[in-house]
Amino acid sequence: MTMTDTLSNALATIMNNEYRGRNECIIMPASKLIANVLRIMQKYGYVGEIELIDDGRAGKIRVQLLGRINKCGAIRPRFPIKYREIEEWEKQYLPARDIGIIIVSTPKGIMSHKEAKKLKIGGILLAYVY
Repeated sequence: MTMTDTLSNALATIMNNEYRGRNECIIMPASKLIANVLRIMQKYGYVGEIELIDDGRAGKIRVQLLGRINKCGAIRPRFPIKYREIEEWEKQYLPARDIGIIIVSTPKGIMSHKEAKKLKIGGILLAYVY
């Protein structure tokens, strides 16, 4: 079993557990990128508590699920975008205006597309959630 994209894996794990109506799931391996993406999802109320577990190996993240995610996924390939292009990508990945967020990696850190638009900075598309 090869693990290519840990972010896609993590979001798929969340999606699967969300479908089954579970109230928490364990993501492994853990990475700073995944933790930061989860913090954004937490900030917008899609997931609850996030707990990092150091098992001496790659680490794990325990995520409390609130049943608020309809769909989430990694955006592959990771497209670089300018802030003027954000709206086009919103139309492509989100179901309607003001529903859901696209998570973008910018020079000022990982943030939602809403913050990136406010700050007028582009970045690289990582994931979407609604």
